[in-house]
Amino acid sequence: MSDENTVWRSQTYALLARLLSSPPDQNLLDNIAALEITEAESPMGKLWLLLKNSVKQADVVVIDEEYQRVFIGVTHGEIIPYSSYYQTGFLMEEPLAELRTSLAKLGLVRQKETTEPEDHVAAECDVMRLILDAEGTPVISDKEFFIQHLKPWFAKFFQDLSQIDKTSFYSIVGQFGAGFINLEMSVYR
Repeated sequence: MSDENTVWRSQTYALLARLLSSPPDQNLLDNIAALEITEAESPMGKLWLLLKNSVKQADVVVIDEEYQRVFIGVTHGEIIPYSSYYQTGFLMEEPLAELRTSLAKLGLVRQKETTEPEDHVAAECDVMRLILDAEGTPVISDKEFFIQHLKPWFAKFFQDLSQIDKTSFYSIVGQFGAGFINLEMSVYR
């Protein structure tokens, strides 16, 4: 993989982490809207255009409400964005323990102010970004981390997100994420 490709992948993971950890602010939406899409006819280029066009019409308040409904809810959101839940049907299960072991090997520790478990979709995207951005060879390669921790559930998560009823922005984020993860699957065969 070229350095340019690695940078692009890292930035895409960073964007997904940001969009899935909390509702975007107007500054982030403006930055996405200002992106230049150079390969607009490629499958991923079409998804970038879809995301870009969705933020041009987006309202921060509406997106915030959508985020609350999809991910938070009264007791829980329409989607429960944790690997343990997606893989076992329960929270705080073996996938989280395995992830914590990998994070310890990478020297990553949970921040005290963090309220979410480490197996939140946004956190796992951020770890992939960190591995891709790492100088030298990390203890756990991006391929190993992806296969062990993302491959078992990311495609299903983004597919589910793309099909959430009554959403506009997060449905598009789901389509974007699904397309990106499908590309990643082909990288790590």
